[in-house]
Amino acid sequence: MEKLFLLDAYALIYRAYYALIKNPRINSKGFNTSAIMGFVNTLEDVLKKEQPTHIGIAFDPAGPTFRHEAFEQYKAQREETPEAIRLSVPIIKDIIRAYRIPILEVPGFEADDVIGTLATEAGKQGIKTYMMTPDKDYGQLVSDNVFMYRPKYGDKEFEVMGVEEVKAKFDIQSPSQVIDMLGLMGDSADNIPGCPGVGEKTAQKLIAQFGSIENLLEHTHELKGAIKTKIENNRQQIEFSKFLATIKTDVPVTLDMESLKRKSINEEELRKIFEELEFRTLIDRILKSEKKTAVSTSPTSSSQGDLFGFFASESTDDSKNSILQSLETLKYDYQLIDTEEKRADFLQNILTKDFFSFDTETTGTEPITAELVGMSFSYAENQAFYVPVPANREEAQKIVDQFKPLLENKQTLKIGQNIKYDMLVLGNYGIEVQGPLFDTMIAHYVLQPELHHGMDYLAEVYLKYNTIKIEELIGPKGKNQKNMRDLSPASVYKYACEDADVTLKLKSILEKELKTNGVEELFWNIEMPLVPVLAYMERNGVRIDTNALKETSTHFTARMHQIEEEVHQLAGIEFNIASPKQVGEVLFDRLKITEKAKKTKTGQYVTSEEVLESLRGKHEIVGKILEHRGLKKLLGTYIDALPLLINPQTGHIHTSFNQTVTATGRLSSSNPNLQNIPIRNEEGKEIRKAFIPDEGCEFFSADYSQIELRIMAHLSGDPHMIEAFQKELDIHAATAAKIYKEEISEVTREQRSKAKTANFGIIYGISVFGLAERLNVDRKEAKELIDGYFANYPHVKEYMDQSIRIAKEQGYIETIFKRKRYLPDINSHNAVVRGYAERNAINAPIQGSAADIIKVAMIQIYQRFRTEGIKSKMILQVHDELNFSVLPEEKQKVQQIVIEEMERAYKMKVPLRADCGWGQNWLEAH
Repeated sequence: MEKLFLLDAYALIYRAYYALIKNPRINSKGFNTSAIMGFVNTLEDVLKKEQPTHIGIAFDPAGPTFRHEAFEQYKAQREETPEAIRLSVPIIKDIIRAYRIPILEVPGFEADDVIGTLATEAGKQGIKTYMMTPDKDYGQLVSDNVFMYRPKYGDKEFEVMGVEEVKAKFDIQSPSQVIDMLGLMGDSADNIPGCPGVGEKTAQKLIAQFGSIENLLEHTHELKGAIKTKIENNRQQIEFSKFLATIKTDVPVTLDMESLKRKSINEEELRKIFEELEFRTLIDRILKSEKKTAVSTSPTSSSQGDLFGFFASESTDDSKNSILQSLETLKYDYQLIDTEEKRADFLQNILTKDFFSFDTETTGTEPITAELVGMSFSYAENQAFYVPVPANREEAQKIVDQFKPLLENKQTLKIGQNIKYDMLVLGNYGIEVQGPLFDTMIAHYVLQPELHHGMDYLAEVYLKYNTIKIEELIGPKGKNQKNMRDLSPASVYKYACEDADVTLKLKSILEKELKTNGVEELFWNIEMPLVPVLAYMERNGVRIDTNALKETSTHFTARMHQIEEEVHQLAGIEFNIASPKQVGEVLFDRLKITEKAKKTKTGQYVTSEEVLESLRGKHEIVGKILEHRGLKKLLGTYIDALPLLINPQTGHIHTSFNQTVTATGRLSSSNPNLQNIPIRNEEGKEIRKAFIPDEGCEFFSADYSQIELRIMAHLSGDPHMIEAFQKELDIHAATAAKIYKEEISEVTREQRSKAKTANFGIIYGISVFGLAERLNVDRKEAKELIDGYFANYPHVKEYMDQSIRIAKEQGYIETIFKRKRYLPDINSHNAVVRGYAERNAINAPIQGSAADIIKVAMIQIYQRFRTEGIKSKMILQVHDELNFSVLPEEKQKVQQIVIEEMERAYKMKVPLRADCGWGQNWLEAH
């Protein structure tokens, strides 16, 4: 049976681009591939899921259409097409040609007109036809054989809309009335004016009563009051709006089912394009799925996500078409060191070297519990050695001990990729890796913080080399995946040797890049000395009071049930409080708490946290729903999850501190993510109460006081702000006093609160609208607050303008320590895209400098603990805060060291200040 799919290219491209605007996919060439990646993923999903027999992809023409000629303002208010989309379209067209799918484009007509014409004709011929687009105006074309096919978006699945679904969505009698709906209510996306003052609900009522715009305009005498005036005064505009909203079905294009027939892809051409774009996952998924090779996943030492994964194994045929080298094309000397005699000879040789790269093969991805399977080493390019380690612990320990002098040598440079993992694994065998370190993953992060840093990716980009993938050895992820221990050393050694060899090669390239880009001091003085600190903290771990968590879980669950009952009473109906759909219907249809309810493109009410927060004052029920959601999230993410993360061997949770994740330079953490534990509300505090010190110790917490505002004072050089910090004034009260022209002693709590919001909001580039919403005041007051702020801190405004100016000139912004944040969209002609980059230009130097300063403090504290023989432990880092498990006899000394090192981590124009506290748990101490 024939099944035709017609795709609206630009609608899908724009959606893909904006879905990733806050976290764009940038390749090593600095090209934003978000639109291309999203489009190809959508195309692949529909090809695999729906298996169309026929397919075509429609594009808008390069020049104006008949609608532009009829109405000059048509789509005139749209922002200029983002540069990334403009540059992506020719590549997307090349990809479509490589898929051997026809491109449908007719001068003077938009894609929806072309699709409308072909879909209508196909429908008449009895062909099941699906128009793939998120745009609601396509609803007018739906018939018995023609359907709208809305693509996946976020967590929403594909949605097929037939006649009944379109009628239900718009509450109309026929799909053709979609045109009348749009003609009355307008469409801001296309600048269809509609009738002023007529929204969706009014349009529905009018269409239900009169059936069409034409009939409505003939019977305006039946209307009353304001609506009659609106319709009669805008008669021509309504008629013209209907003309603009009508999709043509008579475009001069022929339905040629033979040319639309699905064809096999041009693999060689597609491979070239994908390799150029660095789309390794797509190469694997699209070009290899038909060959039924293993699906690839990231190896242990990488930190990549699904969108930028790795190739699976290359067959001989594939490599002919690949632009990358592989082990098959390399002259190499990889040796298996599997006897006592070979180990002795190898050690005698490598102990004379000034540097070497190394890597570990293990039984798992959790370093605290992983066992060694083997170690690989390289000290010359194209040469490497693999030392297998047996499962028997005693025998394994004997072999590892032989390498102790090598790995603990304080003079030898150790090179690794994600070397912290290897250090932690070796720590399980009593080895403390010492001496200078060079981590290729971190080096690349310092150079290109927004890109990906896995070894396979770096090998492809810098060496044009395609590595052996772990799945070739142990198979794809899943219950049947083998363990490295299951394989013989003979089948592992080439893979392991290649890792060490590639890492050594990358080091020589990245070291030069660090110097060229002026970031070698940041790398050598901050990032590399931090690695052993984080390894030490991860090994320390932190104790959790499971009994306290059980009590909290019981309390939260009971509170949730109570809230549900209260919400049902307030609503006057029982419903599923966890269902966004039902919540929307209760709030906006039943209780009608606002007339301005937003809807998603599928017609469901938006009930996100942001939306509900803005409606909190409208009805008591809103606050309770938010409280219920907050409790549910805390239970699932922390309270019920934390006990499952306790390591049975140590009795501690060993969170992972990640150095190469955030673009700003801040550390992130995982399993658990400590950065997201709420601290302001009582529920979040309950979680902190469960973090406790080691037996017989006290919990000590120290955090920087208003570090970002202090950095702003330093960077801007604003005399008023500097004076406030130098005099140790309450900065928020001092700001309020300046803005409201009061003595600082006369400042009210409300004025201080507003000034605090302004202080922190403005350094994040908050707008008048944003500040008004956050403070729940009108825009006039918000504007006065911002104007007053800049009037009193003029150098802050100058700094912000200068930051944007510098970013526009050089394409990046720097922290105090020369950490770069690249801003490729800073000169975009699209205001939305450019505005996001400008906010980053202001904030990145502040947030990044704060991140660098606490890293320096951590390094200094760690080194002093070691040199002064402190047995107490640094256990957690969260944003601007450090936490310790402290022996009672070391209390005074620890507090002195921590505060000293935090406050002298960097000398600024204003003093750095750290606050501290003690307790029996994290909450008490903080």
